[in-house]
Amino acid sequence: MFHSKRHGEILRLLGEQGTVTIASLAERLGVSLETVRRDVKPLTDDGIVVKMHGAIGLPAMTAEAPFERRMRENAEAKRIIARMVAATIRDGESIMLDTGTTTSFLARELLGHRRLTVVTNSSDIARTLATVNGNRVYMAGGELRSDSGAAFGISAIEFVSRFSVTHAIISAGAIDASVGVMDYDLAEAEFARMVLSRGQRSMVITDNSKFGRQGLIQVCGLSGFAELATDAEPPHEIAEALAAAGTRLVVARGEADGVAGR
Repeated sequence: MFHSKRHGEILRLLGEQGTVTIASLAERLGVSLETVRRDVKPLTDDGIVVKMHGAIGLPAMTAEAPFERRMRENAEAKRIIARMVAATIRDGESIMLDTGTTTSFLARELLGHRRLTVVTNSSDIARTLATVNGNRVYMAGGELRSDSGAAFGISAIEFVSRFSVTHAIISAGAIDASVGVMDYDLAEAEFARMVLSRGQRSMVITDNSKFGRQGLIQVCGLSGFAELATDAEPPHEIAEALAAAGTRLVVARGEADGVAGR
């Protein structure tokens, strides 16, 4: 494949996936890692793509889209995941949720539950579950983001650190086989890390579009939580890394197909 044709294929793959690893590009293009790095260099020099840790991405994809737009992206997949996870939570239990579109979908699926104790930094989740069905909702304080309406900072982390809950659940910005769960914002990553440490059960929920992506900040490795819930089988290298880490993978197949887990 000629150099210019490889550039076109690289940009096509980025258009489909947003971010892609150098190793994946080498495999897809049938060339060495060094050849891919040489091909990518003029694209990064011109600002067409952005270089990240072991990966490249389109400039518009290296930061998350506004919250409302992300709520519309892969909405059905997120709803299927949320419905599956909600079915594993019982009335009267406690749950801690970080801010994220998939966790917001989960909050909506929990509207049929009763007497939940909910701890969150998300005003969207707090509004959804407060004052209904005998729920108690604890909202972390801190700097409120205009985009997501979520609170961040030291005070938010200190607040949730006082709680021990049955279910600690976060959403993910990106999942990589070697790095683990990643996010695009330092404060969000630090808060999510604290959430995972506060539950008897720790879970990451994400739709399959986040697999193989590279965020900017590591939340934790794949051994840093007990379960990953998603809507489709992850790529082979991520599935292998999860198994090696001892992390349970649960795949929501939709209402007709049921749930698969291992």
